[in-house]
Amino acid sequence: QVQLVESGGGLVQAGGSLRLSCAASGRIFSNRAMGWFRQAAGKEREFVAAINWNGGGTYYADSVKGRFTISRDNAENTMYLQMDSLKPEDTAVYSCAAAGSTWIVIKPHEYLYWGQGTQVTVSS
Repeated sequence: QVQLVESGGGLVQAGGSLRLSCAASGRIFSNRAMGWFRQAAGKEREFVAAINWNGGGTYYADSVKGRFTISRDNAENTMYLQMDSLKPEDTAVYSCAAAGSTWIVIKPHEYLYWGQGTQVTVSS
């Protein structure tokens, strides 16, 4: 069983930065691809970024490419999302997820474990 706990969300002005963390329990974190998703009020869950099992590969949604950076520390069982140049449209609940594979996947159904989420609010 893998348990995921997000932290680092909050309120920030447009143009600011936040760093989200996803702490994972369980021995199998290092063998799984991981991802970040977000869901704004009244909208469907949206893929944000993903990273493969060893951090050697990453993939981003077009909407965040060049502004967000995903990374992981397998020794600490933790994944990160550095968010820079934040925009009001980035406002959402951000959730981390652990995939059923070692390679990058981007569909929600390909992820087996989910955290509860952390709220990110960007004011204009």
